[in-house]
Formats: sequence, C-alpha cells, structure tokens
Amino acid sequence: MSTERAPLTDRTLVVSGGSRGIGLAIALAAGRLGANVAVLAKTAQPHPRLPGTVHTAVAAIEAAGGKAVAVVGDVRDEADVQRAVETAVERFGGIDICVNNASAIAVEPTEALTAKKFDLMAQINLRGTFLLTKACLPHLRSSANPHVLTVSPPVNMNPRWLGAHPAYTLSKYGMTLLSLGWAAEFAEAGIAVNCLWPQTYIATSAVANMADGEQLIGSARSPEIMADAAIEILSRPARDTSGHCYIDAEVLTAAGVDDLSRYGGGDAPTLDLFLD
Repeated sequence: MSTERAPLTDRTLVVSGGSRGIGLAIALAAGRLGANVAVLAKTAQPHPRLPGTVHTAVAAIEAAGGKAVAVVGDVRDEADVQRAVETAVERFGGIDICVNNASAIAVEPTEALTAKKFDLMAQINLRGTFLLTKACLPHLRSSANPHVLTVSPPVNMNPRWLGAHPAYTLSKYGMTLLSLGWAAEFAEAGIAVNCLWPQTYIATSAVANMADGEQLIGSARSPEIMADAAIEILSRPARDTSGHCYIDAEVLTAAGVDDLSRYGGGDAPTLDLFLD
C-alpha cells in the first residue's frame, strides 16, 4: 500500500450497508487507521441467515481502534439517511467520506422477476446511492479531502451483461452513471467520486446464499481485498483521484501489492459479474 497519502486518522466516513460483508470490511479497515465511522444499516437484531448487526459492527470498529456510531435505518428512506448524516456530524464534527455500499441483487430472468424485486433493486441501489450522497454533499464541501466511493461496476455494454439480468444490470450501472456524473458535477468543488468493483467474487453472505453459493465461496476472495483497495483510493488527494471505475486487484497491484493470495480464492478465483 502506498504511504505517500493523506492519513485517515480522525476522518469521518458514512457507510451504508455496513453491518456485514464489504461495507463492514471497509469500515473496519478505516477504523484500524483511526477513522470515525457512522454505520447505516437496517439490521438491529440478529438475522437467522445473515451474520452481524449494526451494533456488532460498531463494536468491531471500536475494537479495531476507530470510533463508530450505529444508525439503524433504511437507505431508501430520506429521513433515515438524513438522520445518519446528522448523527455523524453531531458525533464527529463533519463528514469526509461517503461510501455507497448498500445494494440488492436479484438475477432472475425478466419473466420470472417480480415487480417487488425490481423495485427493491431500484430503490436500494439507485435511490439509496442518490439519497446518501446528496445528504453528505454539504459536509463534504467543507472537508479537506472529500471522497465518495460507490461499490458498482464499470459500464460494460457487452450483450452478455446487458442480457443476463437486465434489471440488476440497470440498477448497478445506474449507480455507476450517477457516480461518474457527480465526478463531473463536483469537479470544481474538489470532491472525488469513484466506483470500486471486485475482480472476483467476494466471500459474503449474499454470495453464500446464492443457488451455487457453496461452490462460489470456494473460489471467492475475502472482503478485505475490497477494503484495502478502498483505503488506497480514499487516502489519495481528492483532486487527483476522481471519475474512475476501479477494480480492486488493479488498485492494489498499482500500489505495489504483488501477492494477492492472502485474500483467498484459490489458484483461479471466479471472475465477478460485468467483467469479461
């Protein structure tokens, strides 16, 4: 990892969907570097199939050396999102980083996909990303090194990805297009807006609960690879780092990490969606 970067000590992150998986991994990595983290997530009580709650996430971040606050709320709800932002500002004095991690996935063919699942993906992936970023913007403008990082893929117009699961593809590409648009819109303000996507499947509960989850988990890398790549990006000067769709492994390789085997996945990790 590069050392010629702005430190994360005392910088404040707001992370959506931060109770588990990639969101939690990013929050923990930031906490280890002395950051403050506001965790926005719906899970207040343990879920039978999903490990962790917003409260266990906060405990883990604080155990790692950071400061954290839990906000139980729904990223689709404007009032909940505003409350999360206000809580971060009240507790830590401002916001430096917005991480749009919350996401919903449904990959059924169009004829099998319910309107309810379509709406859920549109509301969490698109509306949630819009609401959280918008709420953070007034505070990001006051930050010395403001960043927005969205967990979404490069826009790949290969018909394979357009046709595989159009509704999910639309929602994820929408997150990316919003982010690239914001990079242009807020360039003069010096707010960096970037996307980050895994090169391979990541060993999360979402992957484990897929139909072929057991097989995928065996060839998936740990969430820590996304966390380490995120920290590398978020530690860079904002004015020099905006408008990109980064791939986690490429970020780390460029930063001098030669051996990715410590993140697991075996000798041939499974390539993630949207990457050819």
